[in-house]
Amino acid sequence: MKFGESKMERPFGVALLSILAMIQAVLGFVVAALAGIIFAWLETIMVEGDAYGSLEPGFFTALGTVVAVVCALFAIIYLLIAWGLWTGQGWAWTVTLIFTILSLIGSVISLIAIVGIVPLVINILILYYLTRPHVKAFFGKGPAPEAPPPPPP
Repeated sequence: MKFGESKMERPFGVALLSILAMIQAVLGFVVAALAGIIFAWLETIMVEGDAYGSLEPGFFTALGTVVAVVCALFAIIYLLIAWGLWTGQGWAWTVTLIFTILSLIGSVISLIAIVGIVPLVINILILYYLTRPHVKAFFGKGPAPEAPPPPPP
């Protein structure tokens, strides 16, 4: 977009997807914090209570740190996606499309276990929505939709 050009209005569904990505980011940070706390607690319970000495000190702390860091990294990624969706960044559309396709594949695999029908439907709806012309145009991935003709007098 060049200087002086106006950007089209954010579609409601894009705002909704952005808010959902923000919620997912916040939950990711909560899970990261809980992982650190729970694994540190497990360290004190399991290692100190291990009468046989079979558990290595620091194992649960290290495992908790790895889980917390991975969760925090995904939370940061979802924060960036939320911002990109909100501001209409083309890369956010692409990343969301890729994540949705990967999640769709996971939903199909879960469907085999008869637990993934709801995520499957949600992912299909998101994939359909992201490919609508007005949504693609908002992210600069397609031409702007034509304005409807004026109403008859």
